[in-house]
Amino acid sequence: QIHLMESGGGLVQPGGSLRLSCTASGSISSINSMGWYREAPGKQRELVAGLTKAGDPAYAEFAEGRFTISRDNAKNSIDLQMNSLKPEDTALYSCAVYDLRGSDYWGQGTQVTVSS
Repeated sequence: QIHLMESGGGLVQPGGSLRLSCTASGSISSINSMGWYREAPGKQRELVAGLTKAGDPAYAEFAEGRFTISRDNAKNSIDLQMNSLKPEDTALYSCAVYDLRGSDYWGQGTQVTVSS
């Protein structure tokens, strides 16, 4: 079992930055890949950025060049640095990890609101 808890969301003005963190606990040695997702009101959940166990990142087109996903093994966290935020980035951001058996685990999410 893997437990995830996100933090770092909040209200930010357009053009601002936020750093989201997802802290993992439990069977973290079984984590194979991980990612950040978001869900805006009235829209389907979408992948923001993913990271393989080897550390190879992948980004959605809207995140490329603005967001950076990283893993801090010392803190057992998966972080998402978001720069140049836009109002359309407003959403509930959740992290997910996939273990070696293909099971997925999700956090509760953290709200990001970009507004002036």
